[in-house]
Amino acid sequence: MQTRPLGDTGIEVSRLCLGTMTFGEQNSESDAHDQLDRAVAFGINFIDAAEMYPVPPRAETQGRTEAYIGSWLKRRESRDDVIVATKVTGPGLDHIRGGPRLNREHIHQAIDASLERLRTDYVDLYQLHWPERSTNYFGRLGYEHDEEESAVSLEETLSALKELVDAGKVRAIGLSNETPWGVMKALQLAERLDLPRVASIQNPYNLLNRSFEVGLAEIAHRENVGLLAYSPLAFGVLSGKYLDGARPANARLTLFERFQRYTSPLAEQATRAYVDIAREYDLDPAQMALAFVNSRSFLTSNIIGATTMEQLEDNLASESLKLEQSVLDAIEEVHRRIPNPCP
Repeated sequence: MQTRPLGDTGIEVSRLCLGTMTFGEQNSESDAHDQLDRAVAFGINFIDAAEMYPVPPRAETQGRTEAYIGSWLKRRESRDDVIVATKVTGPGLDHIRGGPRLNREHIHQAIDASLERLRTDYVDLYQLHWPERSTNYFGRLGYEHDEEESAVSLEETLSALKELVDAGKVRAIGLSNETPWGVMKALQLAERLDLPRVASIQNPYNLLNRSFEVGLAEIAHRENVGLLAYSPLAFGVLSGKYLDGARPANARLTLFERFQRYTSPLAEQATRAYVDIAREYDLDPAQMALAFVNSRSFLTSNIIGATTMEQLEDNLASESLKLEQSVLDAIEEVHRRIPNPCP
């Protein structure tokens, strides 16, 4: 398992990270423990969670993912050899703290609740799940400015995170679902006000959505704030299992209608083209898609997720797959014809 530095923190994380947002909804506690055991045995040292997980987000299940990780951490009695990341929720989910904000009060409440569920004294990486301000993320390309916006300032948010770092509750901080302006503003404030410097950007990145390459990839390189790629399989779409309207039993798109980001006609056209490339070169389509993400120079870690051990094993196998140049060229040809159908 390759490792890569997490920004300037001195922390080394595995190139594959285990995503956990199905723990507590599609996966039981025992399922979660089995996945965690297998991932660590394979060489993964990096686990990503969020206070709002599992998904879909519901009041009845909120926090269950962290609780399952916490019971696993307690059982294994070896906290320091794994890198645990979690996230504080941005505005919009009223079942969390009556409507979460990224202000000092909410951030302190959120970390304390996460630490209690995780059964640990600290998290290695604490991320802002999405921005407080109104901006274009979660698939929105166009930016519309809101002059009446009353968002908590990024300065207040970063100052609250500094308190967590100073208290030893958090080792490093990161952003998620962020824009180039947001990343550079956070870096500017950190330098000017002696606040924590963000170590990573957790944004979507996959064959159907390479929008990270426009703006953020340069920042990742020049500012040493690498990508934690989420949805590398586009909700499983890039495996090809949903082509021609197929809806396998117990699959995410079969169970939950809300996950429509990667199911447009253009997405199906692009997916079919990528699956055809995989088959031409005798590759598993999902492993090819993951190996493509693994190959990116701006990547810090690729967040894989699974609902079955078979899926997890297939995803883990992508770590050793190096794509031939002819495969990469074929992928680029499709990308030129159908660029970013699902931003």
